[in-house]
Amino acid sequence: MRTRALDPLHSFIVQAPAGSGKTGLLVQRYLALLPAVDVPEEIVAITFTRKAAGEMRERILAALAQAHRGEAADAHGQRTRTLACRALEHDARRGWDVRANPGRLRVLTIDALCASLVRQMPWLSHFGGEPRVADDGRALYRQAARETLGQLEDDSPWGDAVATVLWHLDNDRTRCERMLVDLLARRDQWLRHVAGHFTAGEAQRAHLEAGLGRAVRDALRALRASVPSADAASIVSVAAFAAENLAAEGSPSPIRACRGLDRLPGTDPQDLSAWVGLSELLLTRRGSWRGRHTAEHGLPARRDGEGARMRREARRLCVALAAHDELRMHLADVRDLPATRYSDAQWQVLQALARVLHLAAAMLRVVFTERGHVDHVEVAQAARQALGEEDAPTELALALDHRIRHILVDEFQDTSYSQFELLRRLVAGWCADDGRSLFLVGDPMQSIYRFREADVGLYLRAWERGFGALTLQPLRLQANFRAQGHLVSWVNRVFTDAFPRRAEADTGAVPWQSAVALRASASTPAATVHPLRDADPDLEARLVVRLVQAAMARRVQRRIAVLVRSRVHLGAILPALRAAGIDYRGVELEGLAARPVVQDLLALTRALLHPADRVAWLALLRAPWCGLSLQELHTLTAQDASRAVFELLRDPERVPGLGPGGAARAQRVSGAMQSALARRGSRPLVQAVADVWTALGGPACVETPDLEDATAYFDLLGQLEPEEAVDPQRVSERLETLFAKARTPAAPVEVMTIHKAKGLEFDTVILPGLGRATRVDERRLLTWAERPAGAGPPDLLLAPMAPAGEEPDAISRYLWKLEAKKSEHETTRLLYVAATRAREHLHLIGHATPSSDGTPAPEAGSLLQCIWPAVRAEFERVEGERPPTEKGPRERRTPLALCRLPAGWKPPRPPRLRARFPAIAPAGGETPAAGVAYDWAGRTARCVGTVVHEVLRHIGRDGAAAWDRGRVQRGRRRWRGLLIGLGVPPNELEKASTRVGQALVNVLEDPRGRWILEARHTDAHNEYALTGALGGRVVSAVIDRTFVAEDGVRWIVDYKTGTHEGADIETFLDREQERHRAQLEGYAALMAHRERRPIRLGLYFPLLTGWREWSAPL
Repeated sequence: MRTRALDPLHSFIVQAPAGSGKTGLLVQRYLALLPAVDVPEEIVAITFTRKAAGEMRERILAALAQAHRGEAADAHGQRTRTLACRALEHDARRGWDVRANPGRLRVLTIDALCASLVRQMPWLSHFGGEPRVADDGRALYRQAARETLGQLEDDSPWGDAVATVLWHLDNDRTRCERMLVDLLARRDQWLRHVAGHFTAGEAQRAHLEAGLGRAVRDALRALRASVPSADAASIVSVAAFAAENLAAEGSPSPIRACRGLDRLPGTDPQDLSAWVGLSELLLTRRGSWRGRHTAEHGLPARRDGEGARMRREARRLCVALAAHDELRMHLADVRDLPATRYSDAQWQVLQALARVLHLAAAMLRVVFTERGHVDHVEVAQAARQALGEEDAPTELALALDHRIRHILVDEFQDTSYSQFELLRRLVAGWCADDGRSLFLVGDPMQSIYRFREADVGLYLRAWERGFGALTLQPLRLQANFRAQGHLVSWVNRVFTDAFPRRAEADTGAVPWQSAVALRASASTPAATVHPLRDADPDLEARLVVRLVQAAMARRVQRRIAVLVRSRVHLGAILPALRAAGIDYRGVELEGLAARPVVQDLLALTRALLHPADRVAWLALLRAPWCGLSLQELHTLTAQDASRAVFELLRDPERVPGLGPGGAARAQRVSGAMQSALARRGSRPLVQAVADVWTALGGPACVETPDLEDATAYFDLLGQLEPEEAVDPQRVSERLETLFAKARTPAAPVEVMTIHKAKGLEFDTVILPGLGRATRVDERRLLTWAERPAGAGPPDLLLAPMAPAGEEPDAISRYLWKLEAKKSEHETTRLLYVAATRAREHLHLIGHATPSSDGTPAPEAGSLLQCIWPAVRAEFERVEGERPPTEKGPRERRTPLALCRLPAGWKPPRPPRLRARFPAIAPAGGETPAAGVAYDWAGRTARCVGTVVHEVLRHIGRDGAAAWDRGRVQRGRRRWRGLLIGLGVPPNELEKASTRVGQALVNVLEDPRGRWILEARHTDAHNEYALTGALGGRVVSAVIDRTFVAEDGVRWIVDYKTGTHEGADIETFLDREQERHRAQLEGYAALMAHRERRPIRLGLYFPLLTGWREWSAPL
């Protein structure tokens, strides 16, 4: 199977379950393709994250390096080594030297691919120049939504449409804005349907209604086909008898629709009511087979005659049909099938909503133009436009048709529609036997990213139908290299019944595929279920602690993970781990906004931006650098609710009332803030906030790890300021997307969400909170779904939100049911992903509460519900055996102490190794030495250094391969804006901007510069903050660039943006090395506290392309 996948002459779609060696297969396929191309750029490997792209590139290069060194490989790696040797031979014949030029290996994310297409065709992509891509577009969406709602007063069709939508939402403008923001973020899904379609009027209405009709027909065909032929006649006769009885009594029961039935109903929409009647007759409201029938169902209690016989037959039918679960599900689903016609009121709202959404999308394009920013959706749309249509390709598409011969796609199960469409256009015109290939790898059983618009149905359709004109050979891997044998057997047994029986693209149903264990079984239990009777977070947390301690005692198992569905499920677990003295590494668990130092910095920022912000100023005075008591705050502000706090601080009669200590603290804050406010607008906000924070003693109020959080906050301000005018709401929104760094990065226990754990493996995995469900998302303004419609384009099903206070219509209920099914299937897949992270031991913890009949039952929507049939017995055994309550140490409530600096605190002398937060000390701010001809003295030179450092940080984040001279030139306007913001005088602006551009071009055209910034390095960081003790003092530093090279050596590189006008540049560089030696060796000493590996130091001079390096004396 794996050998077939390496054939470069054929295209494949591969299902690679957990632990099957998917990345290894991709690497082997890539290596096998290299000898089949003229240049390595003809192969494009696409992933969905930078981490995955970096890992694949690193493994390809590692295979080539091992083959080059002639290292022996084990049996598993022998094939990879053979392929790598062949690739190196071809590399030598062609003169590629990819080991020295790894940028020629095109392993990139889907976003990077879109960006590269847009850069090649800016006119066709509707971008005049290259805009900046915003990772978080909410501020842009909000502005567009407000501009859209602002059309309400216009006497135009747009204004009427906005009025209709607002009326539909009970004139709740805030809610409407929020819903528009949500839809604009997903516009790639609906814009293609909305744009221009609703101007077609009745023709479009007929088209949409035809799609509804096809949905009903398909469902009724599946239902009719699932009826056992041996029981069909009995079903019909019982239903017809019951319907006659109900009609005679005038009952409104749906069963009446079966009156006169002499055969099973048909599959046309007009037959739907009869099928609903059969569902009512045979199933309960909860969708289970009826245990008894009454007169309510048309079968009254009679002791003899036809009525008694029919009651017995109905009972026999329900017993016999119990073995046909597929029929039961279809009968239950038929109740939720949609109407096949829109009412006039529905259609009017749909038209108005379509106009509003079309207007909002147009407004967003205007906002993009005004701001010079776009989001990833816009870049992806532009990329698709750059390729044209399948029957009308652009020049770029035709050029790529010759330049790209092989495409590999990782994690294909997580593809969204827009990404799928981009790939389809890339391979338009490809056919079998033309020497080109498509290789799609993924596992639909691990598709868990619907919240990112991933649609597993696209994978299922490609598996069944191929990809465009390409025939894909399906391959299914079964070997599991990861888990021990007992664990693989347990997963196979439990999930066989949890997954659907067959694939359904429109509901995201993925059938189960068993794995084959290649590792031997261990002697200890592989999977253990820990049933809890009640939802007791404290009891669950104590159980987690015991399991972690037991796993840590097994010293052969080094990696332990606690995985949860949602971060809120860790509320009791993390404190319990800390109380037990267990160090853990939390992966994106605590939001940066929750850290006290960041909250204080945000209050400081708000106070500088809006001096009348009373809450911000009160927080400022309460923060530890001032620490006024609540009584002192009341004394200061209680009598003057209308006056700004900063005015009260200057009131000579008010401040003395705070007492000597309080007055001194308040005056120190007042003085620092007045100085900062007086200079407002003359320097970047990030610089102002950092300077005030330092002057107030902010760094002295926090522990060493908190300085990294402060650095992250300053970094955020520095990113926001060049993009737009900074406002507190925007800062708060961006903070919501950031997470504080783990406090113990090398801890033996890792805690994270299941989504974050995907792709990882651990010796022991603990899964708490399986009995808890998650919240339900808010209904959208517009609900939609796409259904496959044969060989043609998919049908679009649309429904507007129900008016405020009214029940949803049948179409909306049907679409919600589809969404609920997709969520249910994904929940099962999520638990499968969690369970398959384990190599040796798996622990499942959950609670089930007694139902009305006393038997335990899981909460609807919980992970436990997915596997309930397989674990029910475990919970029934403990029912009635409530475990003894464990008495943990009673929490002692003590008054919170007010932490603050002494009233007479003064800033200390700066340490020898000065903290170089980007926001506190401008990078590149060198001091000239006497006697040497420097052209870098003065403020402008320092500003040039600051901007160059900032851009090099972005290049290091993206990787040098993503940048070239053209991109630098297109960014010239941005460099000028940054320089202006830093205060460069107008008469020096042109020279400074030119120098920035020259420095960047030098770096990108210098092999050494590109090597420093390459994305292939591991553990790479830009502007990396370090804090530690040197010489008995706490010192902090920010390293411009650090990474681990292929040979395992840690590099620490510092950029120096000065230049030299003299002749002897080598002497100048030698002097600079000596001048900065202590600085870099201090950095190395700090780094050595965190890891043990060789460290080399480097000084890089972008304006000179100069370089000096030496080993750190550790």
